[in-house]
Amino acid sequence: MKRICLWLVFVMLLACSKDEGNRNPYLQEIAFRFEVNLNLPLYSPLSNTGNAIYIGNQGVGLRGVFVINKGFDQFFAWEASCPNHAPNACSTMDLNSQTVICSCEDYEYNLFTGQQLNRPDDDKQYYDLLFYNTTFNGTTIVISN
Repeated sequence: MKRICLWLVFVMLLACSKDEGNRNPYLQEIAFRFEVNLNLPLYSPLSNTGNAIYIGNQGVGLRGVFVINKGFDQFFAWEASCPNHAPNACSTMDLNSQTVICSCEDYEYNLFTGQQLNRPDDDKQYYDLLFYNTTFNGTTIVISN
């Protein structure tokens, strides 16, 4: 019995990984939860597929979030601070239909995929938008991290 327990503990220790994946060193991931009521006029554009809005409320992400309606009751939420440098005076991105643009260096990101559209062709590491969890229940979108 002791051998089996020791073997199980050994297997569990091997299963643990210190690999954190491709973590963005510029953006701290903070815990928050925010509800978006689609019945409110401020958020009503999200009732239509392809529409996106910026939510800049205090405590929602680092610099706010962009939310887009992907269709079929699916929503994506992304951090509003540019993922390719530390937050600063120009790092809150601007919404441009279904993309967002960082005014610091004009990096552009797609809100359907989160990918950087104009990635420079150099040897530097670039990051895509920071994704936040979303759940949808009738008329309410819950954004959380």
